Amino acid sequence: MATRISCVGCCASWSRENLLRDHGAEALAAFGSAFPDLAPHAHFHRADLDRMLDRADVVIVHEWNEPALIAAIGQRRRAGARFTLLFHDTHHRVVSDPDAMRRLDLSGYDGVLAFGAVLADIYRRCGWGARAFVWHEAADTRLFRPPVVEGRRQGVVWIGNWGDDERSDELRAFLFRPISRNRMRLDVHGVRYPDHAVAALQRAGARYRGWLPNARVPEVFARHMLTVHVPRRFYAEQLPGIPTIRMFEALACGIPLVSAPWQDCEGLFRARKDYLQARTPAEMGRHMRALRADRALRRSLAAHGLETIHRRHTCTHRVDELLTIVDTIRAAPKVAAA
Repeated sequence: MATRISCVGCCASWSRENLLRDHGAEALAAFGSAFPDLAPHAHFHRADLDRMLDRADVVIVHEWNEPALIAAIGQRRRAGARFTLLFHDTHHRVVSDPDAMRRLDLSGYDGVLAFGAVLADIYRRCGWGARAFVWHEAADTRLFRPPVVEGRRQGVVWIGNWGDDERSDELRAFLFRPISRNRMRLDVHGVRYPDHAVAALQRAGARYRGWLPNARVPEVFARHMLTVHVPRRFYAEQLPGIPTIRMFEALACGIPLVSAPWQDCEGLFRARKDYLQARTPAEMGRHMRALRADRALRRSLAAHGLETIHRRHTCTHRVDELLTIVDTIRAAPKVAAA
């Protein structure tokens, strides 16, 4: 019998509200067209929640949900609901805002899915023990894949949000300045770019393209010669070993990638084979020049990166890992929740 998995997230969120404000209902309609199997709910009522959870075998609740919703689902599990309940953490708030995380009621949860070993270790030290599991991000290779017909690629692309200055210095050092000094074309896609960030892009000769729907990322990668991975400071310094989702998606699309300083503690990828690592801004510039000049190097990186994704980091791999985690939880002796 197939396992029924419910992923619960309230869509009345910062991202959704800003998307509607900036791009209108057409943006939501486009999302629905690109991902027809997803059925998001903007608001939850008790009856909605009961109906969603009634026949589920596994329920995954993301950490950005409202604390009341996280607690309500845990209460149903404590009251005898039959599903296995997992808390999914894909952010740095455990180290950047620990008080907010401590206020979450996870007492009804069976386990934690953390998107990196260093994050899982934090949960283990907080009392979750063997019920904290590593569950990395991955690439949906049905969407993220190389172009069917290889066209002309030009310049560099970076896709990511400016955010709250969590990597602004790194972007200036490892993206804007090397681009400017090498006189390469740069296109930047993302949101939350204040005026001073847009001005910095313009000084580097870059073009700010604004918001990009995720379903269109592969076609944008296909038009560019290379991309750059610039992790947020919390991941580079306090949660090493956790790459951004764009690293998985870029390699799945067959675009050469150069990374700013990042420790691949878990050996997710093969440095110098799947991607190039820049330890300094000067080295970033050298890698960019090498990729611009060497078509064989670009092809080699693209082929090896794609190989690693297909061998280890597709959504199919993560589903298999999830089912193994669920079996492990169900077979383990019951203990009090953290």
